[in-house]
Amino acid sequence: MVEAVIWDFGGVLTSSPFEAFNRYEAERGLPKDFIRGINAVNPDTNAWALFERSECTLDDFDRLFAEESEAKGTRIPGRHIIELLSGDIRPEMVTALKRCKERAKVGCITNNVSAGHGAGMARSGDKAAAVAEVMSLFDHVIESSKVGIRKPDPRIYEMACEALGVSPASSVYLDDLGINLKPAKMLGMTTIKVVTPEQALKELEEAVGFPLS
Repeated sequence: MVEAVIWDFGGVLTSSPFEAFNRYEAERGLPKDFIRGINAVNPDTNAWALFERSECTLDDFDRLFAEESEAKGTRIPGRHIIELLSGDIRPEMVTALKRCKERAKVGCITNNVSAGHGAGMARSGDKAAAVAEVMSLFDHVIESSKVGIRKPDPRIYEMACEALGVSPASSVYLDDLGINLKPAKMLGMTTIKVVTPEQALKELEEAVGFPLS
Protein backbone atom coordinates (compact mmCIF):
# COMPACT_ATOMS: atom_id res chain seq x y z
CA MET A 1 0.00 0.00 0.00
CA VAL A 2 1.28 3.45 -0.92
CA GLU A 3 1.68 5.63 2.15
CA ALA A 4 3.41 8.61 0.56
CA VAL A 5 3.81 10.27 -2.83
CA ILE A 6 6.94 12.39 -3.09
CA TRP A 7 7.35 14.90 -5.89
CA ASP A 8 10.13 16.77 -7.61
CA PHE A 9 9.01 20.34 -8.36
CA GLY A 10 10.55 21.83 -11.52
CA GLY A 11 9.72 19.75 -14.58
CA VAL A 12 7.05 17.82 -12.67
CA LEU A 13 4.61 20.25 -11.07
CA THR A 14 5.83 22.96 -13.44
CA SER A 15 6.96 22.96 -17.04
CA SER A 16 10.55 21.90 -17.53
CA PRO A 17 13.32 24.50 -17.37
CA PHE A 18 14.96 22.50 -20.16
CA GLU A 19 12.30 23.91 -22.50
CA ALA A 20 13.43 27.41 -21.56
CA PHE A 21 17.07 26.39 -22.02
CA ASN A 22 16.30 25.17 -25.55
CA ARG A 23 14.51 28.43 -26.43
CA TYR A 24 17.52 30.40 -25.17
CA GLU A 25 19.84 28.25 -27.27
CA ALA A 26 17.72 28.61 -30.40
CA GLU A 27 17.55 32.39 -30.01
CA ARG A 28 21.36 32.56 -29.87
CA GLY A 29 22.18 29.98 -32.51
CA LEU A 30 23.61 27.52 -29.99
CA PRO A 31 23.33 23.73 -30.35
CA LYS A 32 20.30 22.20 -28.67
CA ASP A 33 21.05 21.07 -25.10
CA PHE A 34 24.30 23.06 -24.99
CA ILE A 35 23.40 24.26 -21.49
CA ARG A 36 22.57 20.76 -20.24
CA GLY A 37 25.92 19.63 -21.60
CA ILE A 38 27.69 22.17 -19.43
CA ASN A 39 25.81 20.98 -16.36
CA ALA A 40 26.77 17.37 -17.12
CA VAL A 41 30.51 18.09 -16.78
CA ASN A 42 31.76 17.41 -13.24
CA PRO A 43 28.14 17.12 -12.02
CA ASP A 44 29.06 16.95 -8.32
CA THR A 45 31.50 19.87 -8.29
CA ASN A 46 30.48 22.24 -11.09
CA ALA A 47 28.92 25.67 -10.59
CA TRP A 48 25.41 24.28 -10.66
CA ALA A 49 26.12 21.66 -7.99
CA LEU A 50 27.82 24.21 -5.75
CA PHE A 51 24.92 26.65 -6.03
CA GLU A 52 22.26 24.02 -5.36
CA ARG A 53 24.07 23.10 -2.15
CA SER A 54 24.50 26.80 -1.24
CA GLU A 55 28.27 26.44 -1.43
CA CYS A 56 28.63 29.54 -3.62
CA THR A 57 26.84 32.88 -3.99
CA LEU A 58 24.83 34.12 -6.97
CA ASP A 59 27.80 36.28 -7.99
CA ASP A 60 30.08 33.25 -7.77
CA PHE A 61 27.66 31.17 -9.84
CA ASP A 62 27.38 33.93 -12.45
CA ARG A 63 31.15 33.89 -12.91
CA LEU A 64 31.75 30.14 -12.57
CA PHE A 65 29.03 29.17 -15.05
CA ALA A 66 30.32 31.75 -17.51
CA GLU A 67 33.78 30.21 -17.26
CA GLU A 68 32.44 26.68 -17.69
CA SER A 69 30.33 27.62 -20.71
CA GLU A 70 33.22 29.54 -22.26
CA ALA A 71 35.36 26.41 -21.97
CA LYS A 72 32.68 24.63 -24.05
CA GLY A 73 32.74 27.36 -26.71
CA THR A 74 30.28 30.11 -25.73
CA ARG A 75 30.32 32.33 -22.65
CA ILE A 76 26.91 32.44 -20.91
CA PRO A 77 26.53 34.45 -17.69
CA GLY A 78 25.13 32.33 -14.88
CA ARG A 79 22.46 34.95 -14.20
CA HIS A 80 20.94 34.23 -17.60
CA ILE A 81 20.43 30.63 -16.54
CA ILE A 82 18.81 31.58 -13.24
CA GLU A 83 16.28 33.70 -15.13
CA LEU A 84 15.21 30.61 -17.10
CA LEU A 85 14.53 28.33 -14.15
CA SER A 86 10.99 29.21 -13.11
CA GLY A 87 8.51 27.17 -15.16
CA ASP A 88 4.73 27.45 -15.42
CA ILE A 89 2.56 25.49 -13.00
CA ARG A 90 0.83 22.46 -14.50
CA PRO A 91 -2.77 22.52 -13.18
CA GLU A 92 -3.42 18.84 -13.89
CA MET A 93 -0.40 17.84 -11.80
CA VAL A 94 -1.53 20.06 -8.94
CA THR A 95 -4.96 18.41 -9.06
CA ALA A 96 -3.26 15.01 -8.84
CA LEU A 97 -1.22 16.23 -5.87
CA LYS A 98 -4.42 17.24 -4.10
CA ARG A 99 -6.00 13.85 -4.80
CA CYS A 100 -2.93 12.10 -3.41
CA LYS A 101 -3.03 14.29 -0.31
CA GLU A 102 -6.56 13.08 0.41
CA ARG A 103 -5.34 9.49 0.81
CA ALA A 104 -1.62 9.59 1.53
CA LYS A 105 1.19 11.77 2.80
CA VAL A 106 2.77 14.07 0.23
CA GLY A 107 6.28 15.47 0.16
CA CYS A 108 8.59 17.38 -2.14
CA ILE A 109 12.33 17.06 -2.83
CA THR A 110 13.62 19.91 -4.96
CA ASN A 111 17.10 20.81 -6.12
CA ASN A 112 16.97 24.59 -6.09
CA VAL A 113 19.12 27.64 -5.54
CA SER A 114 18.95 30.72 -3.35
CA ALA A 115 17.68 33.01 -6.12
CA GLY A 116 14.30 34.36 -7.10
CA HIS A 117 11.26 34.09 -4.84
CA GLY A 118 10.75 31.01 -2.69
CA ALA A 119 11.35 27.32 -3.30
CA GLY A 120 10.24 27.53 -6.92
CA MET A 121 12.74 30.33 -7.71
CA ALA A 122 9.92 32.44 -9.19
CA ARG A 123 10.85 35.62 -11.06
CA SER A 124 7.72 37.60 -10.14
CA GLY A 125 5.55 38.16 -7.09
CA ASP A 126 2.47 36.66 -8.75
CA LYS A 127 4.27 33.48 -9.74
CA ALA A 128 5.86 33.26 -6.31
CA ALA A 129 2.40 33.39 -4.71
CA ALA A 130 1.14 30.63 -7.02
CA VAL A 131 4.14 28.46 -6.21
CA ALA A 132 3.74 29.11 -2.48
CA GLU A 133 0.13 27.93 -2.71
CA VAL A 134 1.26 24.64 -4.25
CA MET A 135 4.08 24.26 -1.72
CA SER A 136 1.60 24.68 1.13
CA LEU A 137 -0.05 21.40 0.08
CA PHE A 138 2.98 19.32 1.01
CA ASP A 139 3.38 17.71 4.41
CA HIS A 140 7.13 18.27 4.11
CA VAL A 141 9.44 20.03 1.62
CA ILE A 142 13.18 19.47 1.31
CA GLU A 143 15.15 22.11 -0.60
CA SER A 144 18.74 21.33 -1.57
CA SER A 145 19.77 24.94 -1.01
CA LYS A 146 18.62 24.73 2.62
CA VAL A 147 19.84 21.27 3.62
CA GLY A 148 23.14 21.36 1.72
CA ILE A 149 22.45 18.04 -0.03
CA ARG A 150 21.17 17.63 -3.57
CA LYS A 151 19.70 14.85 -5.65
CA PRO A 152 20.90 12.24 -6.55
CA ASP A 153 22.54 11.91 -3.10
CA PRO A 154 20.62 8.99 -1.49
CA ARG A 155 20.54 10.82 1.83
CA ILE A 156 18.02 13.36 0.56
CA TYR A 157 15.45 10.64 -0.21
CA GLU A 158 16.04 9.05 3.18
CA MET A 159 15.51 12.45 4.81
CA ALA A 160 12.16 12.81 3.03
CA CYS A 161 10.93 9.38 4.09
CA GLU A 162 12.05 9.96 7.66
CA ALA A 163 10.32 13.34 7.80
CA LEU A 164 7.09 11.81 6.48
CA GLY A 165 7.35 8.76 8.74
CA VAL A 166 7.19 6.24 5.91
CA SER A 167 9.45 3.59 4.43
CA PRO A 168 10.90 3.95 0.93
CA ALA A 169 9.10 0.75 -0.06
CA SER A 170 5.72 2.35 0.67
CA SER A 171 6.54 5.53 -1.27
CA VAL A 172 6.21 6.70 -4.86
CA TYR A 173 8.70 9.24 -6.22
CA LEU A 174 8.26 11.36 -9.37
CA ASP A 175 11.09 13.22 -11.14
CA ASP A 176 11.82 14.32 -14.68
CA LEU A 177 15.47 13.21 -14.53
CA GLY A 178 16.47 9.57 -14.66
CA ILE A 179 19.66 10.22 -12.71
CA ASN A 180 17.53 11.41 -9.77
CA LEU A 181 15.26 8.37 -9.93
CA LYS A 182 17.99 5.73 -9.73
CA PRO A 183 18.88 6.22 -6.03
CA ALA A 184 15.19 6.35 -5.09
CA LYS A 185 14.57 3.07 -6.88
CA MET A 186 17.60 1.47 -5.22
CA LEU A 187 16.16 2.46 -1.83
CA GLY A 188 12.95 0.61 -2.72
CA MET A 189 10.72 3.44 -3.91
CA THR A 190 8.34 3.08 -6.82
CA THR A 191 9.68 5.60 -9.33
CA ILE A 192 8.03 7.48 -12.19
CA LYS A 193 9.97 9.44 -14.79
CA VAL A 194 7.88 12.42 -15.85
CA VAL A 195 8.13 12.78 -19.61
CA THR A 196 4.69 14.34 -20.10
CA PRO A 197 1.95 15.09 -17.57
CA GLU A 198 -0.38 12.63 -19.31
CA GLN A 199 2.10 9.76 -19.17
CA ALA A 200 3.10 10.51 -15.58
CA LEU A 201 -0.48 10.70 -14.31
CA LYS A 202 -1.35 7.39 -15.97
CA GLU A 203 1.61 5.70 -14.26
CA LEU A 204 0.85 7.40 -10.95
CA GLU A 205 -2.78 6.22 -11.02
CA GLU A 206 -1.55 2.68 -11.58
CA ALA A 207 0.89 3.01 -8.69
CA VAL A 208 -1.52 4.45 -6.11
CA GLY A 209 -4.65 2.60 -7.24
CA PHE A 210 -7.11 5.51 -7.19
CA PRO A 211 -8.24 8.17 -9.71
CA LEU A 212 -6.34 11.47 -9.84
CA SER A 213 -8.65 13.69 -11.89
